[in-house]
Amino acid sequence: MITVGRGVASGCGGVNRRDFLLAGGMGLGALGLPLSETSLFGSPTPRNEKALILLMLVGGPSQLETWDPKPDAPEEVRGPFRSIATRVPGVRINENLPRLAARMDKLALIRSLHHDEAPIHETGLQLLQTGRLSRSEEVHPHIGSVVSRLKGPIGSTPPFMMVPGAIQNTGVVVPRGQTAGWLGATHAPFQNATLNVEGEPERLLRAYGPSSFGRSCLLARRLVESGVRVVTVNMFDTVFDKITWDCHGSGPFSTLDDYQRQLLPTFDQAFSALLDDLGSRGMLESTLVAAVGEFGRTPRINGAGGRDHWPGVWSVALAGGGVRGGQVIGASDPHAAAPIDRPVVPQELLASMYHALDVDPSQLLNESASEIPTPAADFSPVYELFS
Repeated sequence: MITVGRGVASGCGGVNRRDFLLAGGMGLGALGLPLSETSLFGSPTPRNEKALILLMLVGGPSQLETWDPKPDAPEEVRGPFRSIATRVPGVRINENLPRLAARMDKLALIRSLHHDEAPIHETGLQLLQTGRLSRSEEVHPHIGSVVSRLKGPIGSTPPFMMVPGAIQNTGVVVPRGQTAGWLGATHAPFQNATLNVEGEPERLLRAYGPSSFGRSCLLARRLVESGVRVVTVNMFDTVFDKITWDCHGSGPFSTLDDYQRQLLPTFDQAFSALLDDLGSRGMLESTLVAAVGEFGRTPRINGAGGRDHWPGVWSVALAGGGVRGGQVIGASDPHAAAPIDRPVVPQELLASMYHALDVDPSQLLNESASEIPTPAADFSPVYELFS
């Protein structure tokens, strides 16, 4: 056994985890593994196997500056950007997401995500990824760890991976929902801290873009193609002293200008490329891609010209995995402050991810700190996504 990140992870047979870490540093060819067009671990994954790519937009993107613009609201609410039409009639999104606007027929939006817990990063991260808040010594497992426990690996491939690494400092020293928790180290995420995309054609590298997020999205596709069931892509590992979605308006946080200059274009390019790449390989129908942050932002611009934490309502975009594209589920009020139609809590979103993975959310796990059998999720999926 070897230590990976903060936990201990065992090999999965065939190519062990130590070898895979080495491969990330010296190139996959050094282990005799195929480079790009097939798989990292061997034969491509059978198309009937379901997968999840969870794009964690760390920091909490503003709903108003992404998927739920309010062009008719007062300036202090609507913010500095315009909205644009999309491929789906009547659905408008932020003007800085033109590629995704052209692919809206592949996307489903939920505009009524919300929770009533503390407005801190850690709360949202726990609810989205585990469905529960950790209490005292009971740390709940990430969806990838639960899938690892219930479905196991496909051949020699780790069932759950996290790229480029786990989320670190977000302000409060509590769990962030990215460990195996009480399921134990056997089901911990395997972390590759390298972003090796050796062997990919130049046209594809250009499509994803040069950013760490773009490379991570490309690597996520390669990992799913290799048989990884769940890949979490953390866009950032902290919210401090770097440009992230945490746009309070002044240092050590980001500004809405940062949204326009860097964040939205980077996200637009990488997410669009991932959808196109999965689609061209026949993988999108079996792979759910979910792009979500841990909360939204305040409906009014603050004194520093930014927006603060707001779990009152925010949005998530989903594609693939049986999701019907071109639809909007739920709605927020005219100021994007609260849900007014089909409110959705993070636990329902999590249950929907399980559903897309062919995992019954009510399936019981026998291991828990309380020694009481615990279901994978306590809520039902948002079935409208799949109808």
